[in-house]
Amino acid sequence: MSLNQWRSGEAAHAIEVSVRNDTTTPVRFQDVQLVTASFVKLPPERVDTTLGRTPRTDLRIPYGQARCDPARIPAVQPATVIAHIQVGNEPLRKVTFTIPHPDRTLSGLVNAECGAFILRESADVTFGDSWTHEGKVLNGVLLVTRKNGNEAVSIDDLGGTTHFNILPVSGKRHPVVVLEPGVRSLEIPVVVTPARCDPHAFGEAKKAYLFPVWGTVAAGETYWLIATPSKQTQATMLSYAEDTCGISS
Repeated sequence: MSLNQWRSGEAAHAIEVSVRNDTTTPVRFQDVQLVTASFVKLPPERVDTTLGRTPRTDLRIPYGQARCDPARIPAVQPATVIAHIQVGNEPLRKVTFTIPHPDRTLSGLVNAECGAFILRESADVTFGDSWTHEGKVLNGVLLVTRKNGNEAVSIDDLGGTTHFNILPVSGKRHPVVVLEPGVRSLEIPVVVTPARCDPHAFGEAKKAYLFPVWGTVAAGETYWLIATPSKQTQATMLSYAEDTCGISS
């Protein structure tokens, strides 16, 4: 048994519990639950999946919020997967699977979520509500808002997604802007353009609106968070991309 996360799982805050059956005896998984001190424990997820002989089958389950420290990213903790299974005609029973430690997938999730948590303790980056389609670009702003403290917060870089590029109008990077001490908020004028225009692109948009933003508080470590536009802004971006790419909705 192992843990994995696909592109669609990141947006859904879900992981894949990858299992195999080397025998011809069917094995039914009724429910599955991830248990680790690194994440808030969620109730067992009903999966009702019967496995024949298979080298690998992925069972998708949600996982809880990472348990983070405001000062540093904690080390990932040991994990188990608890499942109720039925082997052949045997009675349903509870089984605990130990995940090899440290698990690379869980380590990556802790690093990503807790890095974003640390950065957001000082400042958050969000999408503005007003966007204008001009020519072949979409114009708008990102908002940088102080949350706690009074240290300088530099926004070091903006990242695009599988479907959209985003660039500061200023052309600056490393840093793009700095939220200076005493300043509560500022705006970053940006332009958005399509990263791809193939006809099926936006029908498979698993991570189209998950924009990474890198930032540093004072002279500390650089972390990154995900800025996600509102549903209304996502609809505006999709309409703009379809129009610019000549894709009929």
